[in-house]
Amino acid sequence: MNRINLITLGVKDMKHSLQFYRKLGFRAFVYGTEENPEVVFFDNEGSRLSLYPLENLSDDINKAYPPQKKEGFSGITLAFNGKSENEVNAVMELAESAGAKIEKRPQRLFWGGYGGYFTDPDGYCWEVAYGDMWKFDDNNMLVVD
Repeated sequence: MNRINLITLGVKDMKHSLQFYRKLGFRAFVYGTEENPEVVFFDNEGSRLSLYPLENLSDDINKAYPPQKKEGFSGITLAFNGKSENEVNAVMELAESAGAKIEKRPQRLFWGGYGGYFTDPDGYCWEVAYGDMWKFDDNNMLVVD
């Protein structure tokens, strides 16, 4: 097993989260209706991102003893790797206009890059960063060698 095909975010309000991610530019395939989405898959480059009701996801993992979402930082971040500082700034502005909470405005980072963080409506942390040493493949995936 050496790949991630799907990352699913358990969300509290499917309709609100669908609208948020659409405002960020994600193209969605919705099961159910726009007013009452049952599950959402986003058609993005590389892996897939999906949204699923938090309570249903918790029950799917273990209905008898469902995992509990803890308040505060979960220790997980999602990332958008930009191709320029301008792209980082544009994505952060887009996220803020879509309703994201800016946790760290873009700035010079300790490792020489440039970036910041925002959280989505359910508190999932997104890093938006650029490094001048980064390369991307034909699918816009970050090349790590």
